[in-house]
Amino acid sequence: MTGARAHSFDDGVAVLRAVGEPTRLRLLALAAEAELTVTDMVDILGQSQPRISRHLKLLLEAGLVERVKEGSWAFFRASGEGAGARAVQALVALVDPEDPILASDRERLAEVRAKRAEEAQAFFRRHAAEWDKLRALHVAEERVERAVKEALEGRPVRALLDLGTGTGRMLELFAGEIDRGLGIDANPEMLTLARAALDRAGIRHCAVRAGDIYALALPRDSYDAVIIHQVLHFLDDGARAVREAARVLRPGGRLVVIDFAPHELEFLRETQAHRRLGFAREVVEGWLAAAGLEPTDFRTLAPDHGGSEQLTVSIWVARDPRLVTDAPALPGVPAVEVV
Repeated sequence: MTGARAHSFDDGVAVLRAVGEPTRLRLLALAAEAELTVTDMVDILGQSQPRISRHLKLLLEAGLVERVKEGSWAFFRASGEGAGARAVQALVALVDPEDPILASDRERLAEVRAKRAEEAQAFFRRHAAEWDKLRALHVAEERVERAVKEALEGRPVRALLDLGTGTGRMLELFAGEIDRGLGIDANPEMLTLARAALDRAGIRHCAVRAGDIYALALPRDSYDAVIIHQVLHFLDDGARAVREAARVLRPGGRLVVIDFAPHELEFLRETQAHRRLGFAREVVEGWLAAAGLEPTDFRTLAPDHGGSEQLTVSIWVARDPRLVTDAPALPGVPAVEVV
């Protein structure tokens, strides 16, 4: 029921039944605001876990919320696409946002978000010294981010996938230009940081998920752009990760890889868990070509101050060479295709 089509009559009745109960409408309003666990919702609504779970089950069956498993946790959010998303928007809009019950729920939601932010800050405090040392080795992040933005200029990016999202910075960077964004990471602590950052920035059309970069639980041809930012040097098999990223690119979609040029800083293997000490241009371009992509751009960003322990950042851009149909063809009229 969450596909592109409209709801059928029976589906519409199921949707109305699903929200025709006070607790479920409150849960739907919360799920439209943030990704939450059952525990979060128990804390906010002050109801038992079994009761909340039963209500969520009905909302799930009606296609109004989505459930994402993350280790032993599960997160719930309002449906983000298709008929389910349109139904959520219409239903939530029917209720006065200043209603005392919803206002009280939002206050408790703010407390949940504050707790997330504190957990994120605690993680930063524990690891700040290590990250500061690594950042000092290479070009300023502002220059890298500017180059990534330039790499994706020229064509609209409606759906963005960020692999190894870390703190979710790439989603924040592009949030104002995309319809939806998804960040994937295997590290629960990093996902906590990313959720806190998205909450803090008020970004609701982007989400983060636990996932395997080698086996994404995503359909083929589903994203206009994929970013792999400072991830490949942690992996055993970078080529496999690139192939999986290429799989989810739409025709004409673009993949941007940001990583280090070859270097000899062996201590990064021990202190930062780097498995690869950077990549030559031809290595990554070979992976891109083997994945069926067409390399279109390559650039390097040298550090502001040279030295034996300074890292150069490389940026590769490739596109899916399949033809893009800009509009559906009318009977007897061929579709317009661009390379």
